[in-house]
Amino acid sequence: MSYTCLLFDLDGTLTDSGPGIMNSAAYALEKMGYPVGDPALLRRFVGPPLNETFHTCYGVPLEEMTETIRQYRIRYNEQGGIFENQVYPGMEGCLAELRAAGKTLLVATSKPLPMAQRVLDHFGLTQYFHHVFGGTMDESGGGCYKPRIVGQAIAACGEAPLSEILMVGDREHDVFGAHENGVACAGVLWGYGSREEFAAAGAEYIVEDYEELKKIVL
Repeated sequence: MSYTCLLFDLDGTLTDSGPGIMNSAAYALEKMGYPVGDPALLRRFVGPPLNETFHTCYGVPLEEMTETIRQYRIRYNEQGGIFENQVYPGMEGCLAELRAAGKTLLVATSKPLPMAQRVLDHFGLTQYFHHVFGGTMDESGGGCYKPRIVGQAIAACGEAPLSEILMVGDREHDVFGAHENGVACAGVLWGYGSREEFAAAGAEYIVEDYEELKKIVL
């Protein structure tokens, strides 16, 4: 299969943003009076929309969601959580090689667009992408629906057929977002998802490292 347009997730795919996200989630939970419990559960915040994880993992009700996400963003945006983060080693070289091969690269992330752009600019990754698509700053979290964001990115691929577009991400939400828009997905194992998660979601590819990814698309 020849893929000409690659849609990359951000958190857990381009950068290891887990520490800042998990610390910010714990801060918000404590502020709202919810026990954090098992720290391993905080890993589930990396990737999916915040409102979904706060609700499914900690039972935060809808009427408390706006304030919970506001508290999260205080820790994340104003207290440095956004930069408790690093680019995965070798990722920049991989992106440069894909661009040099003529691939169209886009970012499709549930992270609100202003935050995503701030991260990409800070780490010098913006130069590799033709377009960046993200969620909104709606504090209910409803503006971060992955299929909608993937659809926006696909529209920016121009006349490329769906068969030539590949989503690259580290969680099942990337697979679902891709499939709802009729494109394939490669689940990457260097992030926060597992082989079992990707298999259950129906990912077309499960890749261990950059070399496997490049074999698929080059």
